[in-house]
Amino acid sequence: MTWLITGGAGYIGAHVVRSMRGAGERVVALDDLSSGVTSRLPADVPLVEGSCADRALLDRVLERHDVTGVVHLAAKKQVGESVEKPLLYYRENVAGLTVLLEAVVAAGVRRFLFSSSAAVYGVPGGELVTEDTPCLPINPYGETKLAGEWLVRAAGRAHGLSTGCLRYFNVAGAAAPELSDTGAANVIPMFFERLTRGEAPRIFGDDYPTPDGTCVRDYVHVADLADAHLAVARVLAGWAGGDLTVNVGRGTGVSVRELADLVGEITGRHVEPVVEARRPGDAARAVASAERISRELGWTARRGVRDMVASAWEGWCLQHPEARTN
Repeated sequence: MTWLITGGAGYIGAHVVRSMRGAGERVVALDDLSSGVTSRLPADVPLVEGSCADRALLDRVLERHDVTGVVHLAAKKQVGESVEKPLLYYRENVAGLTVLLEAVVAAGVRRFLFSSSAAVYGVPGGELVTEDTPCLPINPYGETKLAGEWLVRAAGRAHGLSTGCLRYFNVAGAAAPELSDTGAANVIPMFFERLTRGEAPRIFGDDYPTPDGTCVRDYVHVADLADAHLAVARVLAGWAGGDLTVNVGRGTGVSVRELADLVGEITGRHVEPVVEARRPGDAARAVASAERISRELGWTARRGVRDMVASAWEGWCLQHPEARTN
């Protein structure tokens, strides 16, 4: 098989490329390079620069590379930005997916793996979030991911595609420093950014009904997430129709304060965080049940939070050499 990986030069996409390529799969990457980095990709992986909304380009790529399956990761993904620019998010994440699926169906591609998000659940309750937890997204980003799942499954049923949707939780870490996240929109790089500037990390709310009062989250190493994509893709390759929707997480919660303490230990910068007001929409606890993916695919996260923070710090220091000396 040959897999087209959209967003293949991005933070998660490059890890998926590496995992699938390392397992012997043929891959080609499509990326508009709005946030992707070409140097993340192995030299033997073709990179096509362009958009998932460009139907003519998609038709050429699918035919030229004899693509038999698609892993779709390309998307806008900043929650705050989605609230400010909902039209942009629906255009990029839903309309772009529609064009991609039209091209896939026309080309006779029969496997489609959609990179979704735990944001589809909104503010879940309970100890663990299962795939049967109601999906009640609270921002346009989560809405577009849920609409994307609906669209993928509907296209699968109508056109005989084997489809998969991966709802993953908080992604962190790097398989190698050069593959690390270049943004600072997630909590670990946000901590790094503050510490590099000589400022205290920020915690939003310490009065939640949790053991230490701060939010509890499930963190998954990006390399484990990439391996989950590989596992699902291989299942889809053997199917003739049907859908698999799974959570990807560790099933273990870590509080924001615990994470801040670990960041201080690994970076050697023990700075007491400052506590600010809660952010609207933050759930007290959001931890995945990873039972289904373990039972059906035999996938289990192998790397812990310490690995995530340490590898993320190495990547941060590669991008910000001043971080080691400040």
